[in-house]
Amino acid sequence: MQKCIRIAGCLFAVLCASQTALARDDVLLLATTTSVRDSGLLDELLPAFEARTGVRVKTIAVGTGAALRMGAEGNVDVLLTHAPGAEEELLATGAVVSREPFMENYFVLAGPPVDPAGVRDADTPVAAYQRLAAASAPYVSRGDDSGTHKRERSLLRAAGLADSDAWPGFAQTGTGMGLTLQVAGERRAYVLSDIGTFLAYSDRTGLAVLSQPSPELRNEYSVLRVNPEAIRDPSHVEAAKKFAAYLQEPATQQRIATFGVARFGRPLFRPLAAAGQGAPGSN
Repeated sequence: MQKCIRIAGCLFAVLCASQTALARDDVLLLATTTSVRDSGLLDELLPAFEARTGVRVKTIAVGTGAALRMGAEGNVDVLLTHAPGAEEELLATGAVVSREPFMENYFVLAGPPVDPAGVRDADTPVAAYQRLAAASAPYVSRGDDSGTHKRERSLLRAAGLADSDAWPGFAQTGTGMGLTLQVAGERRAYVLSDIGTFLAYSDRTGLAVLSQPSPELRNEYSVLRVNPEAIRDPSHVEAAKKFAAYLQEPATQQRIATFGVARFGRPLFRPLAAAGQGAPGSN
């Protein structure tokens, strides 16, 4: 029987309601996946953009699925998400006019360091999920239609498992990555996370990375600009273009390349301009 610990089930509705009260001509509205916020990367990147352009950015951190819906409805100006398939589908509808990948990292399966389910010994992420199910291991899912949740569902289906209520001990939070990691830590449970947020919260969880980087765990982030016809203030169209261009600039890419090194001894993300250097975190 599925355990559900939804502590933010109405998050998307609340944020949508709050953003309508914002003066659209005052700020650039950015819907972003929670992993970019929770890792601290936005705190690193936004001040320089705002200082240079004079554009104030209002961030609304939600799961990628919710962010894409906000873009489809024209409720925001620009998106930062990490679900390539869903992004391409939205691009095909014309709701967004560009999709520009600008960085990547990878997902990790994490859990208690003693690893009672033997995830470390699994050859692939799919085999790891089969081990978790066979052991009825405690597991915490975001369950929020985020990019991480979408990847988790894909791996579960590939493992021949249901993408919800997959086994006894499988729970969902319905909220962001940071809080989901903390719940997993409290329960000594397994969890799928992007590596950036995992490292940012590692001191609070006591969990260990148990998987190895693989193509199935690659995690690509893109910036998407909402169709100008859906943006009420023309100045936001130009601001969104400037923001998308800013993320691709060499100086910004360098900031991304070094973010996390001082604290963790390695970067949390890899700029795609540096592609060809091997899988992130593989050195």
